[in-house]
This record gives sequence, structure tokens and C-alpha cells, in this order.
Amino acid sequence: MSHRSIRATRVLRAVGIGLVFVGLMSGTAVEAASLAGRLLVATEQMPDPRFAETVIYIIQHDQGGAMGLVINKPLATVPLTNLLDDLGLDGNGISGDVPVHFGGPVEPRRGFVLHTPDYADDGTLTIGGFAVTAQPEILQAIGRGAGPKKFLFCLGYAGWAPGQLEAEMRTGHWVDVAADVRIVFDEPVNTKWERALGRRTTAL
Repeated sequence: MSHRSIRATRVLRAVGIGLVFVGLMSGTAVEAASLAGRLLVATEQMPDPRFAETVIYIIQHDQGGAMGLVINKPLATVPLTNLLDDLGLDGNGISGDVPVHFGGPVEPRRGFVLHTPDYADDGTLTIGGFAVTAQPEILQAIGRGAGPKKFLFCLGYAGWAPGQLEAEMRTGHWVDVAADVRIVFDEPVNTKWERALGRRTTAL
């Protein structure tokens, strides 16, 4: 498992933090009652301002708690070559920028790429029709045209202790809906919450 880190340099100065990539356990297993692979959508009753009008892709959900990535809170856009340089990766022949998204308030220096499953390496976790990679080499692959077709680069994640998410859902703060590639990846970002909330099929 690779582990690279940088200080808060010119690349991420716009968001004021450094970056750490830490590998995920690869696999595809999902428990029967798990929300992994679904979208968690904040309702109008959400009391926490950090999660108001938030859409989260759930990566893991089991007896140990839950973890997901916010998909509709962009932070900044940074040059890909500078990011690769700070990660100690070769950026020769690479150009373009990478949008950086707020993935959640937990471990805000930790980086994840949520993407389509047409790319995978040893550190990729596949969940349904999506995948998550926490190895920095995926950014290099993206810059060279060998990465996933669609992706979101996120810093931090949302996490819940055992039973916490279930309790919040019972109070009506969240609903879960089927994940849709168009909602997860397509613009405009500022309509993702409305589009996701519109997919709920039962009354709150």
C-alpha cells in the first residue's frame, strides 16, 4: 500500500490543507442491508449546516459504521502537474486542471477519487457501478488519458459510528436513493441535490 503526503503548498493553498493518499481495502462485497453504493441525500430537515443540501456517495456501511464521499461541494480547481509534482509523481507531458471537492469533514487531508469502474488498480474498491481509488497514481493515469472516463477528486470523507447513520435516517435527516452516474458526475454541480432528492420514492 503506497502512502505519500505533502504539506499545504501552492497546489492546495486554495483549500488551505495538505494531502494524504491512503489505500482502501479492495473488493466488492457488500452486506445485504448495506447502503454502500447508494446516494445519501440530506433532507430539508437536516440540522447540521455542514451537511445542508448535501449528497453523499456511500462507500462502506456495515456493523462498524458508515463512510461516504460528498459529491456536490466543489472547493477549487488546481493544476494537475503541480499536484503530481507535490506527490512525487512524474508530470511530464501532462496538462490541465483537476477540480477538488469537499469529500467530508473527517480527515480533510486524505484524498480519494470516486470514479467509473473502467479503471482499477490494486487499491481500487468497486461498489456496484462505481469505484473508489485512494492511490495517487490514478491522478497520473488521468493526466495521461489512461484513467477513468469520469471521476471526482475528493478531500476528506463523511463518517458515522455504528448505528449513528441509522438513527439520523429515522429522524428524517437523510434519505437514500439509487446512485446515478449522471447525478454523481455530471454538471451542473449546484443541481445535484435537487436532482438526487427528486429520486426519493416515499414520503419523509
